[in-house]
Amino acid sequence: MKLATWNVNGIKARIDALPVWLAQAEPDVVVLQEIKSVDEAVPRAPLEAAGYTVETHGQKGFNGVAILSKRPLESVTRGLPGDESDEQARWIEATVTGEDGGTLTVCGLYQPNGNPAPGPKYDYKLGWMDRMAARAAALLALETPVAMLGDYNVIPQAEDAYDAQAWEEDALYRIETRRRFRTLMAQGWTDAVRAVDPVGERFTFWDYQGGAWPKNRGIRIDHILLSPQAADRLGSAGIDRDVRSWEKPSDHVPVWCTLAV
Repeated sequence: MKLATWNVNGIKARIDALPVWLAQAEPDVVVLQEIKSVDEAVPRAPLEAAGYTVETHGQKGFNGVAILSKRPLESVTRGLPGDESDEQARWIEATVTGEDGGTLTVCGLYQPNGNPAPGPKYDYKLGWMDRMAARAAALLALETPVAMLGDYNVIPQAEDAYDAQAWEEDALYRIETRRRFRTLMAQGWTDAVRAVDPVGERFTFWDYQGGAWPKNRGIRIDHILLSPQAADRLGSAGIDRDVRSWEKPSDHVPVWCTLAV
C-alpha cells in the first residue's frame, strides 16, 4: 500500500495538477491539507474519476483536510479530540482495509503554523501539539498499524532547513516546538523518510518569496509518522520534489511511503 501526504494550498487551485500527480504516483491513500474549501464545494468529480473515495473536513477559505482512498474507508472521524471549542478543520481519521484484509488507521493532519511567536497563535499551536500527542498515545495503545501523515509545521532538526539559524525564532523551529515533536517521537513513532534516508537535505516546502525554489532554500515540515506495527512493514519512502517545478505549484510537495499492508 502506498500512502502519501500533500499540502495542496487550495484544492481548487490544484485541481488540474492533482489528478496528474495521482496518475503518475499511483498512491492508494492520500491525505491533503489546506484544501481551503467547505465540504460541499470540494471538486470531487476529477478525484472520483481517478478511482478515489473522497472524505473531507473542510473550512471556508482556511485550513481543511481530506483523505482520498482507492481502498475502502471506514470509521471516518473529523476533528482532533480534547477541545470541543476548536472549530479549525485540521484533523481527519479513518480505517483503511488493505488487499490482504488487514487494516491501517490513517490520520491526516494540518498542525497550526503558530506564527508570530510568542503570542496567542503560538500558544494555540503548542496546545494543539499536546492534544495530538494525547491522541497519538491512545492510538499506539491499540497496538495496530497507524500512520499519521500531514503538514506538521515542524522542522525537526537542523539539517531539515537550508539555514537552521535563520529559523531559530520561528514557530516552526523554536525549541518549544521541537521539544514537543521529540516527545511525540519518543512515544515510539518512526519518521518514514528519515528511516529510509537518515542524513542529508530532504526538503518538502519552498516559499513563494525570495527565490526560495530556484535557490533551494527549503525546509522539511511534511512528515509521515508510523506506529511500530506500521514501521515493521515499511518498504520505501520519498519526496516528489519535482512537483514544485510544475506550473502554478503548491509551495509544498508530496511525501510518500510504501507499507506491506
